[in-house]
Amino acid sequence: MASMEELRQGVCENLPEVNEIRDEALRGKVIEAWAFALSQTEFTRIDQIKGSGVPDSPALKDGTQAEHLRGVARMAQGLADGLEAVHGEIGIDRDLLWACALCHDVGKPFEFSPENQARWQNDVGASGFPSIRHSVYGVHVALTVGLPEAVAHTAGAHSAEGELIKRSLENTLVNSADHAYWGAMERAGQLETEGE
Repeated sequence: MASMEELRQGVCENLPEVNEIRDEALRGKVIEAWAFALSQTEFTRIDQIKGSGVPDSPALKDGTQAEHLRGVARMAQGLADGLEAVHGEIGIDRDLLWACALCHDVGKPFEFSPENQARWQNDVGASGFPSIRHSVYGVHVALTVGLPEAVAHTAGAHSAEGELIKRSLENTLVNSADHAYWGAMERAGQLETEGE
């Protein structure tokens, strides 16, 4: 088992965009969230997690969850840049946007854990399948390490669960970037298909 310091170091290596967060305390909590999430599973690095939306969806041909997170974070910032280039300042908190984007899938180590997947498939009647989706578990992780409520909101409502609520401004950008990421990678032929 890796130490928390080793987990934190791996997070920094996998997500260099974390250094775009100017607020040192927020940056530290983003790193801590990922280190904590990994520590609850058999994963020791984000780049050990399959690059897919959910465990049984097509994976990236060349990339892991680290590349997905980095791509979504950069795309969300690009959306913000485009909007503000046309409309001027519209109230986007850039540090918060980086944190929300980098942590939107912080619950994936739990959902993608091979041990959890096997346990859940073994007895679906006991706890469901999956027992808790990455979006919901991500809220737990974010709040546990003291991330702002806005980051927990994005983790919990960036995917299907968010269709039942009104998303924050930063979450709206992350949600759009996340969906665009998977759609673009599919159209670009960058997702594995049956038999690959």
